[in-house]
Amino acid sequence: MNRKKPVIVTMLAAIMLISLIAGCSSNKNNGGSTPDASKATNKPKTENTATEAPPANKKLVVGFAQIGAESGWRDAETNSVKATFGDDANFELKFSDAQQKQENQIKAIRTFIAQKVDAIGLAPVVESGWETVLKEAKDANIPVFLLDRGITKGNEDLYVSFIGSDFILEGQNAAKWMIEEFGAGAEVNIVQLEGTVGASAANDRKKGFEDAIAGESGYKIVYSQTGDFTRAKGKEVMEAYLKKDKNIQVVYAHNDDMALGAIQAIEEAGLKPGTDIKIIGVDGIKAAFEAIAEGKMNVTVECNPLLGPQLKQAILDYKAGTALDKWIKSDEDVYAGQKAIDALPNRQY
Repeated sequence: MNRKKPVIVTMLAAIMLISLIAGCSSNKNNGGSTPDASKATNKPKTENTATEAPPANKKLVVGFAQIGAESGWRDAETNSVKATFGDDANFELKFSDAQQKQENQIKAIRTFIAQKVDAIGLAPVVESGWETVLKEAKDANIPVFLLDRGITKGNEDLYVSFIGSDFILEGQNAAKWMIEEFGAGAEVNIVQLEGTVGASAANDRKKGFEDAIAGESGYKIVYSQTGDFTRAKGKEVMEAYLKKDKNIQVVYAHNDDMALGAIQAIEEAGLKPGTDIKIIGVDGIKAAFEAIAEGKMNVTVECNPLLGPQLKQAILDYKAGTALDKWIKSDEDVYAGQKAIDALPNRQY
């Protein structure tokens, strides 16, 4: 009797040990702690991965690297993006003003990558020099959307979509209005105020305009200089040229702010803008419409800055797996004379 008791105790201990081991094994496969939570999201989905998924109400974080605040148009774009995402509880916006410097934009993008944002919006100050940082975003699986300006061709795989205008068409529309105003075969001297050197908007508006007048031998660009898309620089460049020569019939500015600066310079030189010298701008800002109503400016080719809603929709579509166009174009028009005056009360920027 006493000899059997140790055997029974030993058997009972063995049974308890086996049960304990089985229990630990079961816990490991049913909600136990994961050794490396960061790797868990990269594993194939199983019936237990639902506990690892982000909550349904998680905000989408968007980083926007803006060029700066060089014009009324740029301010309108910034306000559109801030209002669109700021008014939606499903989003969080991280905003950066690069103050016209590419290195600041690159730094901002790298910060967004480090913060693991869900998407990046970029209005590139110039076309070239983005390959390295956008490759970093791609490697981090963060989609990039370009707003209003493009990057060097051949890098289309580094961004999802470009949202914005047809800048070449804008230049063509400016030239079309001018030729219709003066007539084919007229003798017309033109001063061209170019945008920021290297910017896609400046490059394409120049190309569109110059290609459109190539067959008109009487239409001559007598001076072409960057005004850096700012009103102050546009005035400065125009002042300098008027001191050399006042035999000008047209000023073609790559944006309205430079056109408005040129108007100031023309007035200070004793000439009448809009009459002595026709003024063509691009963007369609409210101040340009006001100048047209005052007779100081003749035409503005619209470039819509209210891109916030289109950016938001593109991000939502991308996250939903919807195929997006590489170029999401904006709806735009050309405004001159009474058409501009009638549209003025409804301008949002």
